[in-house]
Amino acid sequence: MAEQHGHAHALTADVSVRPSLPEDAPLLGRIQVAAWRAALSEVLPAEVLAGLEADRFAAAWRAAIDTPPSAKHRMLTACDGAEVVGFAALAPAPQTQETGEIVALEVDPAHIRAGHGSRLLAACTDILRATAASHVRAWAIEGDDARADFLAAAGMEPLGIRRVLDVPGSRVHELAWSAVL
Repeated sequence: MAEQHGHAHALTADVSVRPSLPEDAPLLGRIQVAAWRAALSEVLPAEVLAGLEADRFAAAWRAAIDTPPSAKHRMLTACDGAEVVGFAALAPAPQTQETGEIVALEVDPAHIRAGHGSRLLAACTDILRATAASHVRAWAIEGDDARADFLAAAGMEPLGIRRVLDVPGSRVHELAWSAVL
């Protein structure tokens, strides 16, 4: 504990990124739902967004934290002081050894534009470099201009690869973005 003007303060970074802990999972589920509802309201049907369940996401993220499928699967948590404000999930990209994929990168809408997404992205690329990846890939839903702008500002470029996601009442297109590490 640090002593400052007669008050004891815990030494806590103002902002940080750390490996995710199992107890983070409920917060990660809530952050994912809030982030998707805020960012994708113009892209996904309202009934799809209304039906998102934080508990289901939390269970999936807890499993990813507790029992990752491989050593290259990682979960990271962004914090503002002690408060969990975002997360990222990394996995090896399918059909390639040299590309790591950011399968999720979400920041609580109340904490966007504070650098948390950039810190998460930087931590992801640091891990990928350390695990011998030469490329990073991320996906952005077509119409999610804020995510596309974020990826472009980070030096990523569209790959020209598109995939289709079937969601109730709609087909959603995702575009791949990539950068050399």
